Amino acid sequence: MLKNLLLTATLLLTLTAAAPAPSFRIAKLHYGGGGDWYANKTSLPNLISFCNQSLKTNIAPDEATVELDAPELLSYPFVHMTGHGNVSFTAVEARNLRRYLTGGGFLHIDDNYGLDKFIRPEMKKVFPELEFVELPFSHPIYHQKYQFPRGLPKVHEHEGKRAQGFGLLYKGRLVCFYSYECDLGNGWEDAGTYPEDSPAAHDAALRMGANLVSYALTQD
Repeated sequence: MLKNLLLTATLLLTLTAAAPAPSFRIAKLHYGGGGDWYANKTSLPNLISFCNQSLKTNIAPDEATVELDAPELLSYPFVHMTGHGNVSFTAVEARNLRRYLTGGGFLHIDDNYGLDKFIRPEMKKVFPELEFVELPFSHPIYHQKYQFPRGLPKVHEHEGKRAQGFGLLYKGRLVCFYSYECDLGNGWEDAGTYPEDSPAAHDAALRMGANLVSYALTQD
């Protein structure tokens, strides 16, 4: 019995020592204004797990939470933002977000229905000279490991509007991707969270999310 326990302990120590430390973490944005920045609690852990399996990335399994004025913002290659309600950036936060994005960072904004009228003016504080543009279906973000020749998958219906993917392009580089009328993050959540969602919709959402992560990590 003791011998078996010692062998098991030795094996566990060997496996632990051999397992590489995570290469990086991705973060959820904690913003001001009272909106539910914390929505979709299972979405990022599920996306991370999917990316680690399908893309062979080595992302830490637990996402970070970061505020816009935190120095740590600059350490995350991919930051995710979601919610339904109000968003407010201070002047300091807008400057720090601009610094992050122009320095190589990537922001994914996911409209969880109701975010649009709040986020557009706030991103104008960050890039007053830029406008969100709808990305063509030929854009590389739709053609990473997974092919989306018709653009974003439609996870949830809202007023019959189509899913759209918008971008902010700074000096030719896509620094922010905005998924609108899509509910991509809802699709990443645990299966069964939304009983009406099919397994195919859940899988398509995760695949598109993996494309976002892949693009953010590999674009010039």
